[in-house]
Amino acid sequence: MAKRAKKQQQSGGTPATVALTAAGVEFTVYSYDHDPSHPSYGEEAAEAMGVSPDRVFKTLVADVDGALVVGVVPVAGSLDLKALATAVGGKRAAMADPALAERTTGYVRGGISPLGQRKKLRTVLDASASSHATICVSAGRRGLEVELSPEDLAKLTEARLAPIARA
Repeated sequence: MAKRAKKQQQSGGTPATVALTAAGVEFTVYSYDHDPSHPSYGEEAAEAMGVSPDRVFKTLVADVDGALVVGVVPVAGSLDLKALATAVGGKRAAMADPALAERTTGYVRGGISPLGQRKKLRTVLDASASSHATICVSAGRRGLEVELSPEDLAKLTEARLAPIARA
């Protein structure tokens, strides 16, 4: 039986939803019961919300020339590390150590949001986001997603838009 995400009224919230509320941005929160055995956090979210995986974006933390950088790409694809490095003027990129990503952002793996991070990191949003009226990203914990316009996400995270995803 397929899980379905529920629209949720905002109460308290995560640092991501608190940041959205403080900014006065229009957004919708969806919650669903996370299944730890599901092979992909992002695909699980897309299935639960009944949304195309092209509109659900995952937040990945990479090390670019010794500095942590956030890449936000559709769950239907993967992060092109070379393209991410190029987008921020770097030479080499590798996925960040998961423990370091968690400590730096304040979120757990599978629930890292590009919003409300403990330490603000340079962010690059895949250019494909601009082809959608709204996209979904993690709201700061597994089983919690937020839907908002890609323009609002880019503005709040000071993200650069660049083609950083691979199909």
